[in-house]
Amino acid sequence: MKNFYQDDPNLKQLLKKKLPQDFFRWADKELDEYGRKCANEIDERAVHTDREGQPKSIRYDRMGNDLSHVWLNEGYKETVKETYNAGIVGYVHKEIPELGHKGNYLYSFAQGYLLSHAEPGFYCPVTLTMATAYLIDHYATDGLKEKYLPNVLSTGDVELFEGATFLTERQGGSDVGASEVKAVKENDYYRITGEKYFASNAGACGVAMVLARLDGAPPGTKGLSLFLVPWEENRAEGSLLIRRLKDKLGVRAVPSAEIEFEGAKGYLVGEENKGFFYMIEALNLSRVSNAIASLGIMRRAYLEAKNYAESRIAFGNKLTNYPMIKATLGEMAAKQEIETNAVFEVINLMDDVMGVESKKEASKKEQILFRLYVAIMKKETAEQAVHFAHESIEMHGGNGYIEDFVTPRLLRDAQVLTVWEGTANILGLEVLRLIGKYSADELFLENMINRLNRVQEKFKVETGVLPVVTEVNNLKERIDEIKKMSSDLQTYYSKDIAKRMADIFESVIAIELSVLGNARQKAVSEVFLESVWKRERISHEPAVLEHFELLTGL
Repeated sequence: MKNFYQDDPNLKQLLKKKLPQDFFRWADKELDEYGRKCANEIDERAVHTDREGQPKSIRYDRMGNDLSHVWLNEGYKETVKETYNAGIVGYVHKEIPELGHKGNYLYSFAQGYLLSHAEPGFYCPVTLTMATAYLIDHYATDGLKEKYLPNVLSTGDVELFEGATFLTERQGGSDVGASEVKAVKENDYYRITGEKYFASNAGACGVAMVLARLDGAPPGTKGLSLFLVPWEENRAEGSLLIRRLKDKLGVRAVPSAEIEFEGAKGYLVGEENKGFFYMIEALNLSRVSNAIASLGIMRRAYLEAKNYAESRIAFGNKLTNYPMIKATLGEMAAKQEIETNAVFEVINLMDDVMGVESKKEASKKEQILFRLYVAIMKKETAEQAVHFAHESIEMHGGNGYIEDFVTPRLLRDAQVLTVWEGTANILGLEVLRLIGKYSADELFLENMINRLNRVQEKFKVETGVLPVVTEVNNLKERIDEIKKMSSDLQTYYSKDIAKRMADIFESVIAIELSVLGNARQKAVSEVFLESVWKRERISHEPAVLEHFELLTGL
């Protein structure tokens, strides 16, 4: 691998289309350099961190005093420095000096996508810092913003404070409303007491955003408030302790811990009892980050599979001469590119719905569709990341199972993405809530039909539009029937609805790309649509074989 950015023409085309001209020229140079680092030194450090350099808990000093310190290897810390200094968090909220204006989520997620080719574990702390910056910038007092936000947004100008968001407790898990951590007011701050059971970036963060319950607050999520907890100040005073670091299957770069708060000092962010509402907004940001990490793993898995197949000789031929191999690689290329286009469309909407200035201008429809797209795409991308890692391992044969290759780490790192920020079950329930409360299904189907109508005249019906239109109608009938069922039975179909919506959303994007795109994009679209809607049909000229060279460059 030489440069993950240069090797991905789809990403460059996306950014050129979606960014203002001056912004793109600047971003193109920055991403070229960052893509080179990700393919080389950052990737090399990721191997070391995963195998020998995992975070370590240093609980006590030599005199037996509690340190609750987390050791991080020097290579990992260099990756931290290079990534934040490139503005992956800071330039969402502050001006880019060379341009004189703020960046946006689109640029940030392009960086995160490249990073996730090499180190999706570290992209978790980046995501937590993004969420922390969002919460402080949107809801903290001016005093808290002045004191902490510059450090969270650091691009090398001041000391960096990475962020963290602590929600999960042992008795709660996804049931955040079961939280028992308490907060008691003292002067102009609060004392936080209790335990967080899965606290990622513990020991590496400068500030943590913590959900806790005030005395007399209502039960459930309606009684949770949000607090900014400075890490180092509380650690030095012994008012927060790291019980242990989790021994995880993958994403070993991120220190995930069990934390005990023993009267830790925290500052209220926003209004009392609205913490869960604020965190849900940040959770949508984190779910998009999760999807970006999945796309990065998908792309790396595809590149590894393609490169291995091109060099491997079996039975007297390169693997890439065999139709089954061509089908696997071609469909991986098409799926990954269409899915990347879909997620970056969601990010475009995110810049409107979650921007500090633009948020107030976003319509209710845009907000609902954003939440819906986030739920269906987080689920779909996470599942595909696992699938792509599996396909890459199988392409390598026995070598794919050996830790000398990157493929085992891709699978280990991918698996957590189906769990972080909401499992498929939780996301299915989110889709049901949006349908029941906001008629999100009607908004979604209306949007898809309108987009299909706009391209219908330019697109040959037999090559893609007709099955998608049919599925739109089928989905409408299916949802109408499910709405008549009991609420319990509706949950049985929730994941199926989410999957069907994801297929339709991606297919509409593929159709639009075929109408407006170049020859290669048309080939990508044709292969994708055939793989989704015509898989059962026997063809003497499968699109994936016809367009293999155009898709893969082989």
